Amino acid sequence: MKLCRFGDQRLGVVEGDYVRDVTAALDVLPEYRYPLPCHDVLIANLDKVAARARAIIMQAPDRKADRVPLEGLALRSPVANPGKLVAAPVNYQKHLTEVRSDAALHHNNPGHTLTIQSAGLFLKATSSLVGAGEGVVIRRDDRRTDHEVELAFVIGRTASRVSRDEALRYVAGYTIGLDITIRGSEDRSFRKSADSYSVLGPWLVTADEIPDPGSLDLDIAVNGETRQRSNTKHLILGVAELIELASSFYTLHPGDVVFTGTPEGVSPIEPGDTIVATIERIGTMAVSVRAAEPSAAAAMSAATTGQS
Repeated sequence: MKLCRFGDQRLGVVEGDYVRDVTAALDVLPEYRYPLPCHDVLIANLDKVAARARAIIMQAPDRKADRVPLEGLALRSPVANPGKLVAAPVNYQKHLTEVRSDAALHHNNPGHTLTIQSAGLFLKATSSLVGAGEGVVIRRDDRRTDHEVELAFVIGRTASRVSRDEALRYVAGYTIGLDITIRGSEDRSFRKSADSYSVLGPWLVTADEIPDPGSLDLDIAVNGETRQRSNTKHLILGVAELIELASSFYTLHPGDVVFTGTPEGVSPIEPGDTIVATIERIGTMAVSVRAAEPSAAAAMSAATTGQS
């Protein structure tokens, strides 16, 4: 099943070029009072929601009233409330090689050229999360900002000290991730956590549809020019190994998202660009890049300067 979130917090099942609105399936979710849980409630109850969504579709298989064309639909992140965004650095050998050979990527920080086995994983702010329809807003126009396309997966149940042999049983599904990056010498978490710099989409493909996440083609194009192209078979640490590593240090909860790392070919983006990312068996998402709106203080300063 391909589940998406769209519009005003609507839930949909993707069927070809259309989305079936199954928002009513959210009625199966339990009610909570403050303090709210630290996991994503939909993902924690994904089996129940999916079953209810199937029932809704089966009750009216030919209804057109609840079918929405995908084209032009504003898609949100398929996960609304992840507790953590976990990311794997330099997890393709060719990307590690390009980082080591390019000062514009490593910025003379030795930590940026370590292997993933030495560097470990890093966390991104959950406030950086957006969907394909929300786009990327360039936060620092005085710094180089790059695209990084990645397979991302979503944890489906609580995982702590999980072995790689059991790890795939903990995956709820897969999606495309864009790990947007401000280049510089600072820590990765700092440079990759700007608002809108974690893009997920276009939807969540449940794990049963992708039994082998280790053999998926992925690519990204900017304004029609292919920038990155690879296959997840080249991951240094695959999905199972990443779960084993992450869960050996902290507990993973339903809805936690893991970005698996990007292949070689990272390069700059700027306002006005259109990013198109594709991963085999998941789909394609188009993401627009735009400039940040001036702050109220900056706008007032500009107006004052113009009057002087």
